[in-house]
Amino acid sequence: MIEEILEFNKKFVDEKEYEKYATDKLPNKKLAIVTCMDTRLTELLPAALGLKNGDAKIIRNAGGTIVHPFGSAVRSLLVAIYELGVTDIMVIGHTECGAQHMNMNQMVEAMKKSGIEEETINNLKYFGVDMDRWLGGFDCLEESVAESVDLLRNHPLIPKEISVHGFVIETHTGKITAVD
Repeated sequence: MIEEILEFNKKFVDEKEYEKYATDKLPNKKLAIVTCMDTRLTELLPAALGLKNGDAKIIRNAGGTIVHPFGSAVRSLLVAIYELGVTDIMVIGHTECGAQHMNMNQMVEAMKKSGIEEETINNLKYFGVDMDRWLGGFDCLEESVAESVDLLRNHPLIPKEISVHGFVIETHTGKITAVD
């Protein structure tokens, strides 16, 4: 699979297909989006929002959630705000999310079956990793989005003038619904 991708990339570069995607590092719409890594959103989300390449910084993770106030998603948002001029943040969850109802205990069992030692998992807990928060899912999509929005709106390093809003996108139609 990787060889096919690299072969395609060579053709992409040789034929200068990259030219139609030219932009700079600053988001044209001064917008950052936190959303899920779900493959259904790769093209659907930007299309449903009318976004083109270069319009927004899109930060993706499992569930599109902010699970730690000083984790990589917030770090990316801080860079977007202070280095790239972002003034608006959208947190966008989606229907039929695989992270919804995700079970930390099942994931830990799968890790053990893959050869991760029990001691390694216990060490994570010992060093303060909240395994359930880190690897667990959420029950209610709207509540999950609202919690992430609340965390960002009240984050000590995010200026109050930054607009933060929550939404859910329907994965079949692209319909966006506000969550507050």
